[in-house]
Amino acid sequence: MSHSELAALRGEPSYVWRAGQERRLRMMAQWAPLEDAHVLVAGCGLGMYARQIRQRYTSRVDAFDIEHSRARRARQDLRAALTAAGENIPFAAGVFDVVLSHEVLEHVADDRRCLQEMLRVTRAGGRVLLFCPNRWYPFETHGHYWRGRYHFGNSPLINYLPKPWRDRLAPHVRAYTYAELKNLLLGEPARIVEHRRIYGGYDNIIARLGAGAARLRDLLYRFEGSPLDSWGLSHFLVLEKT
Repeated sequence: MSHSELAALRGEPSYVWRAGQERRLRMMAQWAPLEDAHVLVAGCGLGMYARQIRQRYTSRVDAFDIEHSRARRARQDLRAALTAAGENIPFAAGVFDVVLSHEVLEHVADDRRCLQEMLRVTRAGGRVLLFCPNRWYPFETHGHYWRGRYHFGNSPLINYLPKPWRDRLAPHVRAYTYAELKNLLLGEPARIVEHRRIYGGYDNIIARLGAGAARLRDLLYRFEGSPLDSWGLSHFLVLEKT
């Protein structure tokens, strides 16, 4: 399995648009008013979600990414895609109706500061849509380090180890429990509107194994919002700025 040079440091962005991404976009539209909204994609990667939001919902889409090469690629299809870090978002306070952070928080240097910045640029009553890894998913999807070498791919059960051991194998990325996410929000001007752990799209597996794998995925989706979502791939958190 190949990967980019930035895989360990930044993760891999969405390169193609498939069922998994389509489902997540529908979830965003369900929980935030995207029509004619002013939207910021924080950590846009190559601009896949920003592009789809702009094509379907609103022309007012801004974006940034810490990696200049990725921001430059996203800029080809957007009115603006800046190079910036999430700890210092280069926009004024209270200007966005919706801020999206899709599988980015786990990679930043200071996750609490990034959340504070996303809330700062969101208007009162606006929403922050956050996707980030679930600690109890059976695989660490960002690979691991062993004896100083990075190994890309799904690493089983690493996140189930005690945190000091887990962080030695995967020092490059975080995985969160719901309690840890709530702790990041203590004292911040936000209320949690929705939280659930969601299962993945598993598009590659379905492409190889066919209809049976698709039925299993659809069964997992039915577990979301119940105690059986504890092993979901990602947290989906909807915040409203108070």
